[in-house]
Parts: sequence; structure tokens; C-alpha cells
Amino acid sequence: MGSVYAVKQSKLIVLLVFMLFSGSLKAQNVKLLSVDQLEERVSKGGDTVYVVNFWATWCAPCIAELPYFEKLQATYKNQPLKVLLLSLDFKSKLEKAVIPFVRNKKLANEVFLLNEVNAQVYIDRISKEWSGAIPATLIYNKNKGIRKFYEKEFTYAELETTYQSSK
Repeated sequence: MGSVYAVKQSKLIVLLVFMLFSGSLKAQNVKLLSVDQLEERVSKGGDTVYVVNFWATWCAPCIAELPYFEKLQATYKNQPLKVLLLSLDFKSKLEKAVIPFVRNKKLANEVFLLNEVNAQVYIDRISKEWSGAIPATLIYNKNKGIRKFYEKEFTYAELETTYQSSK
């Protein structure tokens, strides 16, 4: 009887450990993404509205607005919305800064690190109006022909209104 209880208890512990680590592993999954890959992904989006936020771990306004992007995706999870968080940190900071930051903040949205070497080239490809300052956000809806760029920090109300007008 005691050994059956011990087996059940050890299975429960294994299950709890798996659940604990599976959540944190998702948060740690930061992939490299080029502008070509980003453009390809959003161009295949159909009726999905893509909200692409450009941010960095060292940018205080960026960090302040990240919860709004998390809330937007959670609020509209049953709609064709995809929030992508695209870090502009240096690639050398992926393991030591970006992944720990994402893990610590428990970010649920997909997080990428921009894999580009020439800032001016990728800035111009995202938007000719972009000075390079962050935070910045690109809203893209292929079916409606919408591609809007915002070089600003959003409040949640502004972000939600912007999303609503793009779907």
C-alpha cells in the first residue's frame, strides 16, 4: 500500500516539475528573425492583424509598454491577431540579457531578436518614416491593405484602439 502511494506521489512530482518547466521553456524560446523573414510571415497572414513591437531590454519606455502587448494578445486571443515582440538588442546579448529578461517578465507572446547587421537598411525597410527610435510598432493587415508604423510609446487604450481600427 505504501509503495503504491509512493509511486503516485513520485508521478505527481514529475508532472508538477514538467508543468513548471514547460511554462518557463516557452518564455525562453527567443528566435532570431531577419526583416526578410518578418516580411514573409506577415505577407502570408491573410486576415490576421500583425502587431509587431520593436523594443530592447535597455529601453525603459519599451519595458513599460510590453504588458500592454501581452494584454492585447490575451484579450483578443480568439481573434485573428498575432503580437510579435522583436528585440533590437545586439545578437551577442541574446543569452545573457534577452532570454533572462523574457523569462523574468514571463512574456507569452512570440519573442524574436532581430538578426540584421545594418541598422539603417532594416529601419528603412520597416518604414521610411522611422528615425530608428524605440519603442516602435508596425501594424499589418494584408487583407485590408493596412501597414501603419508608429514611432511612439503606447498606452493600452491607444494600442487597443489602433488594433481595432486595423481589423
